[in-house]
Amino acid sequence: MGRKQEAEFEDRLKQIVDQGTDATAEEWLKIIEREYGKVPLIFKRMGERPEVLISHLLYKGSVAETSRLDPKYVELISMAVGAALKCQYCTSYHMQAAIKMGATREEILEVILLSGMISNSSVLANAYRVIDDRLEKCFPCDIMAVQEKTPQKRAKAGRNPK
Repeated sequence: MGRKQEAEFEDRLKQIVDQGTDATAEEWLKIIEREYGKVPLIFKRMGERPEVLISHLLYKGSVAETSRLDPKYVELISMAVGAALKCQYCTSYHMQAAIKMGATREEILEVILLSGMISNSSVLANAYRVIDDRLEKCFPCDIMAVQEKTPQKRAKAGRNPK
């Protein structure tokens, strides 16, 4: 964090202390509504506990403000993650934010296509690993366990067939 950013952060913290958490949370929710047309539900619920909303927005703001990426790309990436996680609210919110920051229709469609590709790859990579780990190790064990349960197999193994 650069010196200017540190000073701005400290000023923001001082303002929160001076104004109080309830008033700060209320003010920040109004700013969000003005900028984006509505307040996302998660922010509304966090607003019921102002310290939670404030700490979340401070963290979110610090990450975004100290990013070396162009803010439009931060929003496009956020939209992609929302899409990959199948969160229509995150996708919609960050799409609006990206548009406000100059993202084009083509950029939005490209990012959604990329997030779908990565999401699909993630499903496949995870499932194939589970199958490799479980199927190769456990499937033969499961078959043996089923076979051992038959009276003939127990008798061959020298066990009581009961």
